[in-house]
Amino acid sequence: MNTLQKFILGSIYCNNLTNSSTLNSVISYLKNKIDLDTQFYTKRINDLERHGYIIIKDEFDKQGSKQVLCYLSNLGRSKIKVVFVGGVFDILHPGHIYTLKAAKSYGDILVVIVATTSTALKLKKNRSIYHDEKQRQELVSSLSFVDLSLIGKEGTLYDTVSIVKPNIIALGYDQSHNEKEIQKNCFDLGLKISVVRLSSPNPKIKSSVIKESLGNTFYDI
Repeated sequence: MNTLQKFILGSIYCNNLTNSSTLNSVISYLKNKIDLDTQFYTKRINDLERHGYIIIKDEFDKQGSKQVLCYLSNLGRSKIKVVFVGGVFDILHPGHIYTLKAAKSYGDILVVIVATTSTALKLKKNRSIYHDEKQRQELVSSLSFVDLSLIGKEGTLYDTVSIVKPNIIALGYDQSHNEKEIQKNCFDLGLKISVVRLSSPNPKIKSSVIKESLGNTFYDI
C-alpha cells in the first residue's frame, strides 16, 4: 500500500472518529491537508472501496435527505498504524514538539488527546492551567504533523483509549504512567496495543518550570 492510499485511509479514520463520516467531509479533510482536485480524491476513494479497504453507503436523515457515508473496513483499518499521545499541553514548548514528532514516527496517524481541566487537576492538584481544554485542543490542532486532536473523556485513560483504539500508546519521558500496566489493562479490555516511552533531548524544558518562571505575568507577554 502506497503513502497516498494510507493518507486517504487515515483521513477516513480521523473523520469516522469525529462522527464526520460523510464523503463530502472526508474529501474536505483531505483537501485541507493537501489541496488536490475533488475528482482526484474521489477516484482514489472509489479504488479503495473496490479493493475492500473502505465501505461507502447511502443513509437518509430524519428529513429524508440522502447522505453518502464513508467508513474504514476492518481490512482498511489494519493497513494504518495509529499512535496515541495524551497530555495537558497548556503551553506548547520545544519539548512537546520533539515528543509529538517522535511519536508520529512510530506510525501513520498521530492522535493527540488533550486532558480536560478537571482530569489535569486530579493528576496534579496544585498545577496552574492557563487555557481551557478547547483552547489547548486548538493549540495542538494547529501543528501540521498532528492528524487529529481530541479532548479526552472525564473517566480514566482507558475510556478514551477504547474509543480511539490505537496501535501504539506513546508516553512522554516524564509521564508517570507505567508501560507494562497500561499494556496489561488494554489487553484486559480486548485491545492489543504496544506502549513506548519517548525520550527528550532536553528534559529540563518542562511546562511546570516555564510556568514557575512566568507566574501570573503569562498574559502580559
